[in-house]
Amino acid sequence: MEKPFNPFSLEGKVVVISGAASGIARQCAINCSKMGARLILLDLNEVGLKETMGMVERPEEHYWASVNLLDYEKVSEIIKDAVLKVGRINGLLNCAGISTTNLFKLTKPEELDKFFHVNVYTGYFLAQECTKMGNLSKEGGSVVFFSSVAGSFGEVGKSTYGMTKAALLNLAKHLACELARKKVRVNSISPGAICTPINMNLPHMKDPEKRAALEAQHLLGLGETSDIANACIYLLSDASRWVTGTNLFVDGGFSVR
Repeated sequence: MEKPFNPFSLEGKVVVISGAASGIARQCAINCSKMGARLILLDLNEVGLKETMGMVERPEEHYWASVNLLDYEKVSEIIKDAVLKVGRINGLLNCAGISTTNLFKLTKPEELDKFFHVNVYTGYFLAQECTKMGNLSKEGGSVVFFSSVAGSFGEVGKSTYGMTKAALLNLAKHLACELARKKVRVNSISPGAICTPINMNLPHMKDPEKRAALEAQHLLGLGETSDIANACIYLLSDASRWVTGTNLFVDGGFSVR
């Protein structure tokens, strides 16, 4: 019997996910596995990666590696090994990153440097590695950079973080032009406030008044990790085959306030 048509299916696709030990990236791994993808999961946190592997479907089909994404030579070796074991890459979710709140007047050069290395450079060079001849599927693929509403809208204390996320918006547009000849689509996604375990433990989330104020900024309330993971499935799947160089706001209406 012929399978029902599903344009969002990821069957037969290999997807690389960075930062997969927790939060949104972990949920992306879980949901992508449910849609049939074979996964290559990367993170520095080995314990967290093992936990994620215990949550995905068909764990025996996937590949995981604990690695510092700033060690570009090691990342290159791992991607080559993963391709040999899992298959050529069809998709990349660049989820790994760091965030903080720090005032402009107090920011030190080394802090700014760290944010650009972790939030921008790692994604840049991981995308470069995944789209190399021999690593990339002959059918092409889809690259998704994780930006944020902070990359498009101002907020006190978020200049450092916001700069890096704005850089990813621009990077996606330029790579969409450069990689189109390889049949690679490149987009970015901008989440609003998401209820991850880490976020739920932040002081302002435990303060009822401050949490209510944050919720009020989002027309549909705060988001769940699956809201972002499901949007990523769309961008990875053939349902978005004619979508490249764009940014998808998944923010519960934050961006229209």
